[in-house]
Amino acid sequence: MSGPGSRYLKEPFECAHEHRFAATEKIMAVQFEAVDKRLERIEAMIAGVERRLWMTVFGVVGVILSQAVQGLIDFGPK
Repeated sequence: MSGPGSRYLKEPFECAHEHRFAATEKIMAVQFEAVDKRLERIEAMIAGVERRLWMTVFGVVGVILSQAVQGLIDFGPK
């Protein structure tokens, strides 16, 4: 710095925007990481719900088929 006066009066104001942008980028990175973690948990929960849904569907189909087979057995020759 070649001009008169204290460098401490001029330097912080010269790079304040750069520090603010760097801090904003760090904060955004942390926020995106948190959002990614939440999305991963949500996807895992959705996979669990989907698995339970398919088990329910297969259970209902199994009950319907077993009742159909029972009806065929009762209807058959005695």
